[in-house]
Amino acid sequence: MNELRSADWYVGDDRNAYIHRAWMRRGLPASAFDGTRPHIAIANTASALVPCNMHLGEVARSVSDGIYEAGGIPLELPVMGLGETLVRPTAMLWRNLAAMQMEEMFRANPLDAVVLLGGCDKTVPALLMAAASVGLPALVVPGGPMLSGTFRGTPLGCGTDVWKLSEDVRGGDLTEKDFLASESSMIRSKGHCNTMGTASTMGLVAEALGMVLPGLAGTPAPDARLLEGAHASGRRIVEMVAEGLTPQKVITEGSVRNAIVALAAIGGSTNAVVHLLAIAGRLGLDISIDDFDRTGADVPLLVNLQPSGKHLMDDLFRAGGFLAVLREVRELLDPEAITVSGRPLADHLDEARIWDADVISARETPLQEKAGIAVLRGSLAPEGAIVKPAAATPALLQHRGPALVFDSIEDFRSRIDDPELEVDEDTVLILRGCGPKGYPGMPEVANMPLPRKLLERGVRDMVRICDGRMSGTAYGTVVLHVSPEAADGGPLAQVRTGDTIVLDVEQRRLDVEVDPAELAARTPDAATVEGFATPARGWQRLYIDHVTSASLGADLDVLTGASGPDVHRESH
Repeated sequence: MNELRSADWYVGDDRNAYIHRAWMRRGLPASAFDGTRPHIAIANTASALVPCNMHLGEVARSVSDGIYEAGGIPLELPVMGLGETLVRPTAMLWRNLAAMQMEEMFRANPLDAVVLLGGCDKTVPALLMAAASVGLPALVVPGGPMLSGTFRGTPLGCGTDVWKLSEDVRGGDLTEKDFLASESSMIRSKGHCNTMGTASTMGLVAEALGMVLPGLAGTPAPDARLLEGAHASGRRIVEMVAEGLTPQKVITEGSVRNAIVALAAIGGSTNAVVHLLAIAGRLGLDISIDDFDRTGADVPLLVNLQPSGKHLMDDLFRAGGFLAVLREVRELLDPEAITVSGRPLADHLDEARIWDADVISARETPLQEKAGIAVLRGSLAPEGAIVKPAAATPALLQHRGPALVFDSIEDFRSRIDDPELEVDEDTVLILRGCGPKGYPGMPEVANMPLPRKLLERGVRDMVRICDGRMSGTAYGTVVLHVSPEAADGGPLAQVRTGDTIVLDVEQRRLDVEVDPAELAARTPDAATVEGFATPARGWQRLYIDHVTSASLGADLDVLTGASGPDVHRESH
């Protein structure tokens, strides 16, 4: 075994070693401090205010048992958790803070490795960003999706059915009483959202990156096999310390491209784009937004899950799981990219099988031939924007129409249902001031609700453009992550209501039909500027001053690149 990092704290006869050992004994045996047993943190994002992660204490106990059984010393380390449905103004504002806090705690403490417990949307990305920056051996245990609830005999998809049912109420197709009656059925069990939203996507993407024991991601939270996998992960992390297997050796350009292939095949959340770019940025990998198009655009959609299909995550698990999906696109995967098992991801696919072809399609009969993320550029998005064709209306992927501009989400909400609003199904709804700097935090508001008067006429989709994000559980023809954002001098700030917008996904174009000289000469009006965030202090001020563009992952510029595990020693 390599010399343990924790030995630098505990081994020796001096006063510092004495203090470190004495304060940590509290029931641990003397062998815990002799420099032969790795000290392993179980980084736990559980909290009563992170409802999707509330069960991770139970998962941590299984990890702990595995670590101790394999000869390690398990140490549970509570870290910052973010409840997607609760945190205001948006959980994305705090992803980088969570990653920074985790990174500093991993580095500051006498640890030889970390096991990362996450589930809800931002927790897995933050954990991976932190682990990548520190470089200690690490693996992820995803908390898993909840079981499917039903309402009046129909399965409910978390998030996706909220959007659908709420639009039905606004369109007059569902009573408010019936809508509220479905509330107690929406969340059936412990676990994160059961659609292919961001939480499900990032658990599976973490496995495609190589950071989860193959076959574990996507295991439902109440399933006993999650605890079995957690125990195995505890045992495996001890072996990884001896092998010196760190995220730098696992997360490579090849493994990120594997994750991009997987993202397309599962119909995953667009949020994975900004998270993967941030993770790659921590490791200095040569990955850009264009890789999502080059690598993933022609990958077929194989998973029939909401919001792109009809089934839910426990259906995917019983139908063969994530490895069965990857087996169908095996020839698109990097054959050398390894996982935390120490073996290539591709080597774990031989025994995978599809057990329900209505949930997982064979490569020869995909749900869609080309389902990856499309990256758009043009006069409206010089640094790029993205769209998810699998969630869009095909007829709208080529569209030309007049802009209807909203300067903030508050402006949008105050006007969208005005019966006098000049809007029809050809109008392009534009919402700005919602990027990383503008809001701040890049909220999930890009999938704007449609005008009530159009819903009442049966319209269910329109082209929508925003510099913010949308929930992974959402759907529709939504162009998002427009970069540069309006608050950072992007042309979105110069667009005016009535300008003609041209969307051509096949040609990868997003343009405003205004003479370039005229567009450049325009200045944002007062309402636009007033919509931008202007915090005076605290984290929000630091965030605005240092956050990068969505096209770079919306990380802080002072956090890109890995810093390693070294920390200055302090004498007592």
